[in-house]
Amino acid sequence: MQLITWNVQWFCGLDEKVDVERVVDHVRSMADFDVLCLQEVAVNYPQLTGSAGFDQVARLRELLPEYEIVFGAAVTELGRQGQRQQFGNLIATRLPIAQAQSYPLPYPPDLGIRTMPRICTTATVLSELGPIRVMTTHLEFYSRTQRMAQAKALVDIHHQACGHIVDPPLDDETGSPFQNKTHTTQAILCGDFNFETTDAEYDVIQAEAPIGISSLKDAWPVVHDKQPHDPTFRLFDTRYGPVPICCDFVFVSGNLQRRVRGVKVDGTTRASDHQPVLLELGGG
Repeated sequence: MQLITWNVQWFCGLDEKVDVERVVDHVRSMADFDVLCLQEVAVNYPQLTGSAGFDQVARLRELLPEYEIVFGAAVTELGRQGQRQQFGNLIATRLPIAQAQSYPLPYPPDLGIRTMPRICTTATVLSELGPIRVMTTHLEFYSRTQRMAQAKALVDIHHQACGHIVDPPLDDETGSPFQNKTHTTQAILCGDFNFETTDAEYDVIQAEAPIGISSLKDAWPVVHDKQPHDPTFRLFDTRYGPVPICCDFVFVSGNLQRRVRGVKVDGTTRASDHQPVLLELGGG
């Protein structure tokens, strides 16, 4: 199984051109991916740099006809001209989706700080490795208070989902919305977390889980041991800081760690202000 995660900055490259096709072409060149997780996908935001004044979700459906798409809007609001606007995360997968949900993340007030709502979008896919819950998110950039609350909530969402394996719900074969769901403790959590490995939020995500639940662990050290993470942000654009950093991660549940075959950062593309990350899982 191959998964790519990328904060595409509403498909705006460092040349300030919005180009959905360029991003799709690039991820196809990286791998024959099974799952694509994107952050900062926009619908009808013409004021964003380069103009995202169109439905980027619909465009992706046109460009990826062989993939099923799940879009989770962190923001849904009215624009200046009264148009419906949305901004959030997207999962595209050619694997069957057993179920999908989006979870709004905590958004506590933080006086005087520039903030926006955040969300975690999930899809449980049926793979050769069994069901895997794919979770993608984009945490708060400016507010440390909100970002920490969101990191804790992500762990709670994972524990809650795993809890349906530990304490299964009533069996139901009625075909109604109460019918049996595909639950799994195997999970991948990826996205733009806006924290670094030295921040407390990084450790919060990886805290030891209760008995019966598989903790989330950074996939990078599984392959690269103690080698520092390749940077995913500020490689070519220093508006947000002079030093390149890694803030885009892939965490996997402990029961998937032995399946990790590769974690790679594409450090060449300038199709966004972030770099894409490729995760490869294998059997055996």
